[in-house]
Amino acid sequence: MKYRKFGRTGWMVSEIGYGMWGMGEWSNSDDEQSRAALQLAADLGCNFFDTAWAYGEGHSESLLAELLRTNPSKQLYTATKIPPKNRAWPSRREFSLEDCFPPEYIREYVEKSLENLKVDSIDLIQFHTWEDSWLTDLRWAHTLDDLRQEGCIHAIGISINRWEPWNGVQAVRSGLIDAVQVIYNIFDQNPEDELFPACDEMEVAVIARVPFDEGTLTGNLTLESSWPEGDWRNSYFVPENLTSSVAHAEQLKPLIPEGMSMAEMALRFILNNPTVSTIIPGMRKLQHVRSNLAASEIGPLPDALHQQLLQHRWDRTPTEWSQ
Repeated sequence: MKYRKFGRTGWMVSEIGYGMWGMGEWSNSDDEQSRAALQLAADLGCNFFDTAWAYGEGHSESLLAELLRTNPSKQLYTATKIPPKNRAWPSRREFSLEDCFPPEYIREYVEKSLENLKVDSIDLIQFHTWEDSWLTDLRWAHTLDDLRQEGCIHAIGISINRWEPWNGVQAVRSGLIDAVQVIYNIFDQNPEDELFPACDEMEVAVIARVPFDEGTLTGNLTLESSWPEGDWRNSYFVPENLTSSVAHAEQLKPLIPEGMSMAEMALRFILNNPTVSTIIPGMRKLQHVRSNLAASEIGPLPDALHQQLLQHRWDRTPTEWSQ
């Protein structure tokens, strides 16, 4: 495993981190399988674990607490998120700070996460939704600064809405946050336009989420793909999105070198960008942990292939099913 500097915090975090949404509430999630996958990741050098209170109403945080307890000698970084008070994902322009993150609510959920994680301090606390307009109401910043002074948190981050990387640039340039979490992959390259240059300038860490485009970039999605009732992917891969996603993935298949999977290509594409501090694929199975973490050792893609993949940028705008 290779490590990168996490912005101005100075932390050295694994290039491949661990996204824990899937083990909080997705269908077919299994706690014993999740525990084994988390432990294997830690054994292989992964040291950055991203969870959220909303992932099973604290269940994912509790699984991370078990990993921390059983690995006291390892430096494992904890990142979690405060859910919006109105429970609306994604945020919308008309939402105010009072709707989503009033000061007393921020403190309440930091305390809930501290309890779930069974730690005295959270390394990175993130807002699970964000609007740059909230920079006009700095009560959130004062509250988090108080919590940092009290030793409850170390760093502050935001999780940017799907396909809206522009809606975080002002937060980065404000100097008030230490990290941004944003969708970045072969298709979603638009964070490179404004967000990444701002992060470089301000030494703000970048957490790249959804590296496989919710499964499209594993190469396993087909027009017949379906999921159990209640699974989030049923509402995301509506016919319009499924058809288009499969078509875009098919265009990539001729570019995959012999002996490489599409998933490996997707991860290594992101590693080509030095602005990215860590990538957080979801991993619930041991074989996924092994293959995803191996991408760090193999390293970024050859420049020629990377240049070809840049041509597959797919600019999308939020819609009713994109959540």
